[in-house]
Amino acid sequence: MPRVGPRRAELLNKLGIVRPADLLFHFPRAYRHVSTLQRADQLQERMMAHVCGEVQEIEGRSLDGGRHVLGCLIALEGGGHLRLTWFNQPFRQEQLKRGVRLLATGVVKSTGISWQMVHPEIELLGPDEAPPAPGLIPVYPLTEGLSNKQLEEIIERAVALLAGDLQEALPETFRSRHELIGISEAIRAIHRPRSEEDVERARRRLAFQELLVYQLVLAMQRWQLQHHRPAPAVSHSALIHQRILKRLGHTPTDDQLDACAAVASDMQRTVPMNRLLQGDVGTGKTLVAEYAMLLAVASGQQAALMAPTELLARQHAGRLAATLAGSRTQVELLVGSMPAGERQELMQRIALGTVDIVVGTQALLSPEVQFHQLGLVVVDEQHRFGVFQRAGLLGGDRQPHYLVLTATPIPRTLSMTLFGDLDVSLIRQRPEGRGRVHTYLGELEQKPKWWAFFRRQIEQGRQGYVVVPRIEASDDEDALGASQVFEQLVQQELSGLRVELLHGRFSSDEKQSVLERFAGGQIQVLVATTVIEVGIDVPNATLMTILDADRLGLAQLHQLRGRVQRGRYPGYVCVYVSREASPEDNVRLTALANTQDGFELAEMDWRNRGPGDLLGTRQSGAPRFRIADLVRDAELLDEARRAAQELIEHDPELADPQWQRLRQQLRNRKGEQGEVGTVG
Repeated sequence: MPRVGPRRAELLNKLGIVRPADLLFHFPRAYRHVSTLQRADQLQERMMAHVCGEVQEIEGRSLDGGRHVLGCLIALEGGGHLRLTWFNQPFRQEQLKRGVRLLATGVVKSTGISWQMVHPEIELLGPDEAPPAPGLIPVYPLTEGLSNKQLEEIIERAVALLAGDLQEALPETFRSRHELIGISEAIRAIHRPRSEEDVERARRRLAFQELLVYQLVLAMQRWQLQHHRPAPAVSHSALIHQRILKRLGHTPTDDQLDACAAVASDMQRTVPMNRLLQGDVGTGKTLVAEYAMLLAVASGQQAALMAPTELLARQHAGRLAATLAGSRTQVELLVGSMPAGERQELMQRIALGTVDIVVGTQALLSPEVQFHQLGLVVVDEQHRFGVFQRAGLLGGDRQPHYLVLTATPIPRTLSMTLFGDLDVSLIRQRPEGRGRVHTYLGELEQKPKWWAFFRRQIEQGRQGYVVVPRIEASDDEDALGASQVFEQLVQQELSGLRVELLHGRFSSDEKQSVLERFAGGQIQVLVATTVIEVGIDVPNATLMTILDADRLGLAQLHQLRGRVQRGRYPGYVCVYVSREASPEDNVRLTALANTQDGFELAEMDWRNRGPGDLLGTRQSGAPRFRIADLVRDAELLDEARRAAQELIEHDPELADPQWQRLRQQLRNRKGEQGEVGTVG
């Protein structure tokens, strides 16, 4: 490429640009509006001005309090002068030398003697370089050593050379139906738009295609799952339904009944069920999971329930054993800490089919565990497992039915990408008899009163959590870590109580021991990091203090709050912000205090923080896009999803020659994502 030597090629490689064609798909992250240049006699008070001039004088000095001010006088082209001022940006003294030409954009103010701009945006120009023409200038993601101007010129050359040769992946009739411009036009417009409308039309085309490819991967794998490997059909009748509900011993909510009906309908078919059961904390997802497992057992099938922690697996197994006491259904627990002999004997019984329901952790994924006739897999808190871990139970010629549970409310847009191949059931209603959780945004001066209340509740027989985002103190002396908070509480506010510490540096065995002693009541207060977010069900724990809550997302705070919503006693949560918290943090946390609806909070978190912060991008497998934005492009995603489903219904392999280019893009995307979609 012109203007690209070995050094620049190295810098471009850092941006993921290896071939000339990659330059076309290195999209701007924003655009700078360049207006017509103003002369000195055209400047007015408080106007946004765009000027060009040459540096005549530059002076930097220090002020009281360690502040630094830099002043620069420029002679404007066309006559007149303008002073540029920056505070606490001494590095600009290296940029700005006498004789340097620059463009400056900012708000003009009068000093009474001359015009000035405070903190203007500037762009340096070469001695003979013409200022850019009025319009939209693309602003690209960069790497150190490569300026926006340099990259803009390289990309502009690549567009001129290559954009016309791009092969179209979407047929004209399809583009017309979805109001999409051609690929060559879109690439030219995204890099050199003449207007905002150009940018929007180009973005729509490129983002739609990116979302379409991802949704086609999901739709195609869903079709293959449903048509290539049958699942055992499970019997269902009014009699079986009533027998199971009687055994479960609870009156289901309408939402629970709807979810049970959807599960029963799915499991009656030989097409494998692949359903996500999404319910807020305390809405009773476990009842639906137990219903599904008993439905499988009633048809002579085995069921497996996989939990993210050993403690939660033990709690599930204990609850099932109590529910099924006196019945012929055999429930067993399979966890890594079992003695070898006991484990071997249990695996033999599983293989023979004398165990009906197996509850476990990742130990269930061991190749040594062979089921006699596995009809259903339930995975609790599925985003805590990697995709390939979850897929471990889906091997063999026959596919079990698959039910995914999550208490993490997931916005619909993210759900369509993370779980685009799953049917979704929502549970919003809470069963009667659950205590309400009262949430407060604490004031630092009222902290002693809260700790006094916290202590009284503990002394009356309740248990509580104290959550601290970090393990150790930071450089900021006001932000303590869990270890320091633990020491302080033991010596002061909670002295004399049975308080213990738990965080991510504990070994698995140590974590398990602490959690079991807390569940058993030997520990009254647990000081912990966010490791307690899921996997703990202690009905007697009704108190929670969250320190430095501004460092956590709303969805995560709501999950933590769910730990004190497990029993019949009312729960009390008090959240405190750190001293450096912003006003926006107070607004977010006030929203947490004012609503119990996790879905509403998740949507707010989604808009403010994005998917990476909501679930942890790498943890959740959230897809990476070049130009599509799942928050901004929610409607476009919906349209792309419908289009993908329609295409796969009519042509499951996209065998028609008109889809040849699109099929190649699917192969590329599948390679990047792995077996995305097979198990959510």
